[in-house]
Amino acid sequence: MNSTELAQYIEATQSMAKPWLLIQLRLLKLEENRAEISENEYAETLQDIHQDLMNLGEWWVGIEDEVF
Repeated sequence: MNSTELAQYIEATQSMAKPWLLIQLRLLKLEENRAEISENEYAETLQDIHQDLMNLGEWWVGIEDEVF
């Protein structure tokens, strides 16, 4: 799945409130643009995405059936 397909899926399923999908979309877009950006910019962006992922914490605890 490429970033366009994932974006269409997120839109079609109204999943904008699912942060793990938005992080996956950012990762796909970063990977698709890797050849066009510097190694430094790639590493900084990847670090930013990683931090956002870590900031999610365990938000799903107690609502697993609703969100997964």
